[in-house]
Amino acid sequence: MALPKIAEYSLPLASELPAPRGAWQPRSERLALLVHDMQAYFLAAFAADAAPLAPAVANIARLLQRCRARGIPVFYTAQRGDQDRRDRGLQADLWGPGMRATPEHETILAALAPAAGDHVLVKHRYSAFQRSNLETLMRARGRDQLLVTGVYAHIGCAATVSEAFQRDIEAFIAADAVADFSRADHDMAMQLIARTCGVPLTTDQLLETLA
Repeated sequence: MALPKIAEYSLPLASELPAPRGAWQPRSERLALLVHDMQAYFLAAFAADAAPLAPAVANIARLLQRCRARGIPVFYTAQRGDQDRRDRGLQADLWGPGMRATPEHETILAALAPAAGDHVLVKHRYSAFQRSNLETLMRARGRDQLLVTGVYAHIGCAATVSEAFQRDIEAFIAADAVADFSRADHDMAMQLIARTCGVPLTTDQLLETLA
């Protein structure tokens, strides 16, 4: 049930990304950025100063800087510790009781801390849309595109991209600003998203588009 200890692996390059079925392009006036589950509890499984986490964090920071400069809304998800078993639901069957209600578990990584004007959503299930007002907040700001970063690529990140698609929100995933249990899981997530619901892009590609 516990999260695995994650071995180092390299993040994908642009040349290694699968071709997406959709031809969408991110636009500053339509886009929102999501920083998904970058809390101490989830990040403890990684070596902090090695790939994939260290470069993924650096790339999320670059995207945060560009999005804030361009007036692109920034959203975070953050779970709360000590969840009641009835609220945690089937997640408890797969992952156990989850995090505790302590700073050592709940805190969002300092290098990516929310800024004034950002929105922190309470996370309840894999998808950031579940039991949250993410879509409402996006629509109120005229946003119908979502860029997903964070952990874990094949679980919550992929679920969020899939649900965005099902809500007619064009979804993108920053392939080198997410991390996963392994490179195989990471690549699987990019393949699934490209084939069914979104567009994988590298941070450099995104920054160039949002320049």
